[in-house]
Amino acid sequence: MRQIRNSTSGSPGVSANGRDSGYNAGIAVFSYIIGGIIVWSLIGWGLDYLWGTRWIVLAGALLGAAGGFYLSHMHGLTSNRTSTGEDSAASGPSKDEEQ
Repeated sequence: MRQIRNSTSGSPGVSANGRDSGYNAGIAVFSYIIGGIIVWSLIGWGLDYLWGTRWIVLAGALLGAAGGFYLSHMHGLTSNRTSTGEDSAASGPSKDEEQ
Protein backbone atom coordinates (compact mmCIF):
# COMPACT_ATOMS: atom_id res chain seq x y z
CA MET A 1 0.00 0.00 0.00
CA ARG A 2 1.35 3.45 -0.95
CA GLN A 3 1.24 6.27 1.51
CA ILE A 4 0.83 9.74 0.16
CA ARG A 5 2.25 12.55 2.22
CA ASN A 6 0.37 15.81 2.31
CA SER A 7 3.10 18.35 1.64
CA THR A 8 2.66 22.06 1.43
CA SER A 9 4.17 23.96 -1.43
CA GLY A 10 4.01 27.18 0.56
CA SER A 11 6.33 28.85 2.97
CA PRO A 12 8.41 27.34 5.72
CA GLY A 13 6.62 27.72 9.01
CA VAL A 14 3.18 27.10 7.52
CA SER A 15 1.40 23.97 8.69
CA ALA A 16 -0.34 21.48 6.41
CA ASN A 17 -3.77 23.07 6.90
CA GLY A 18 -2.53 26.46 5.67
CA ARG A 19 -2.37 28.27 8.99
CA ASP A 20 1.01 29.28 10.33
CA SER A 21 2.10 27.87 13.62
CA GLY A 22 3.74 30.53 15.76
CA TYR A 23 6.82 28.60 16.78
CA ASN A 24 7.69 27.38 13.28
CA ALA A 25 7.10 30.80 11.78
CA GLY A 26 9.31 32.39 14.43
CA ILE A 27 12.11 29.94 13.77
CA ALA A 28 11.82 30.57 10.02
CA VAL A 29 11.99 34.35 10.51
CA PHE A 30 14.96 33.95 12.86
CA SER A 31 16.84 31.71 10.43
CA TYR A 32 16.20 34.01 7.46
CA ILE A 33 17.51 37.05 9.33
CA ILE A 34 20.49 35.35 11.01
CA GLY A 35 21.35 33.46 7.83
CA GLY A 36 21.26 36.67 5.81
CA ILE A 37 23.49 38.43 8.31
CA ILE A 38 26.03 35.59 8.30
CA VAL A 39 26.14 35.14 4.51
CA TRP A 40 26.32 38.83 3.62
CA SER A 41 28.80 39.56 6.42
CA LEU A 42 31.10 36.89 5.01
CA ILE A 43 30.74 38.37 1.54
CA GLY A 44 31.50 41.82 2.96
CA TRP A 45 34.48 40.46 4.89
CA GLY A 46 35.86 38.94 1.70
CA LEU A 47 35.43 42.19 -0.19
CA ASP A 48 37.04 44.09 2.69
CA TYR A 49 40.02 41.73 2.49
CA LEU A 50 40.34 42.12 -1.28
CA TRP A 51 39.90 45.90 -1.39
CA GLY A 52 41.62 46.79 1.89
CA THR A 53 38.58 48.49 3.41
CA ARG A 54 36.95 48.00 6.80
CA TRP A 55 33.31 49.06 6.36
CA ILE A 56 31.85 46.66 3.78
CA VAL A 57 31.37 43.89 6.37
CA LEU A 58 29.01 46.18 8.31
CA ALA A 59 27.13 47.10 5.15
CA GLY A 60 26.87 43.38 4.36
CA ALA A 61 25.44 42.62 7.80
CA LEU A 62 22.82 45.35 7.44
CA LEU A 63 21.97 44.19 3.93
CA GLY A 64 21.64 40.60 5.16
CA ALA A 65 19.31 41.60 8.01
CA ALA A 66 17.15 43.66 5.66
CA GLY A 67 17.10 40.86 3.10
CA GLY A 68 16.14 38.27 5.72
CA PHE A 69 13.28 40.41 6.95
CA TYR A 70 12.17 41.01 3.36
CA LEU A 71 12.11 37.27 2.63
CA SER A 72 10.18 36.63 5.84
CA HIS A 73 7.65 39.29 4.91
CA MET A 74 7.28 38.02 1.34
CA HIS A 75 6.63 34.50 2.64
CA GLY A 76 3.90 35.86 4.88
CA LEU A 77 5.63 34.98 8.14
CA THR A 78 5.60 38.47 9.68
CA SER A 79 1.96 39.46 9.27
CA ASN A 80 -0.53 39.65 12.15
CA ARG A 81 -3.36 37.20 11.71
CA THR A 82 -6.22 36.20 13.91
CA SER A 83 -7.64 32.69 13.97
CA THR A 84 -10.09 33.61 11.20
CA GLY A 85 -7.29 34.85 8.97
CA GLU A 86 -8.29 38.52 8.94
CA ASP A 87 -6.42 41.43 10.44
CA SER A 88 -7.85 42.49 13.80
CA ALA A 89 -7.57 46.22 12.97
CA ALA A 90 -9.53 45.76 9.75
CA SER A 91 -12.42 44.08 11.55
CA GLY A 92 -13.40 47.24 13.45
CA PRO A 93 -14.21 47.62 17.11
CA SER A 94 -14.93 44.57 19.17
CA LYS A 95 -18.55 43.66 19.81
CA ASP A 96 -19.32 42.89 23.43
CA GLU A 97 -22.35 40.94 24.46
CA GLU A 98 -25.12 42.95 26.04
CA GLN A 99 -25.92 41.97 29.59
